[in-house]
Amino acid sequence: MLKLSKKTVLALEAVVDIAYNARPEPVQAKEITERQGIPQRYLEQVMQHLVREGILKGVRGPRGGYRLARERRRITVGEIVRVVSRLEANAEDEGGPSELGEKVVRPMIDEALTKMLRDLDGITVEDLCRQAEECAVAGRNTERLDFTI
Repeated sequence: MLKLSKKTVLALEAVVDIAYNARPEPVQAKEITERQGIPQRYLEQVMQHLVREGILKGVRGPRGGYRLARERRRITVGEIVRVVSRLEANAEDEGGPSELGEKVVRPMIDEALTKMLRDLDGITVEDLCRQAEECAVAGRNTERLDFTI
């Protein structure tokens, strides 16, 4: 079974947490670590890359934190996976593949990953937030704001 890395899963959880718990103030990293149990060392590194790639906005200051850089319906799971994959690829120290690996194994894996990413591009952060609501996942605000006056 092909698995996404732990760092990728944690990044997805963090972005969905920010979208799901959206409010006027940015979501602070410590709130995400408390709710999701994500280690702080993973979170900060990944969040910085997500900011650089235009998925999140970082807000500085005592009430700073993170918010989505775009509408949650415009951010795909595939996009987040690619950001973390680039981060991890830059951190790896790979040796060169063998001829068999280069000509047979790597192309097969690349094709499978391309298909998987295509599928993940069809899933938005909005979709995951809707699923969290359907599953009654507890968020920061258990009561949702109603803007009816």
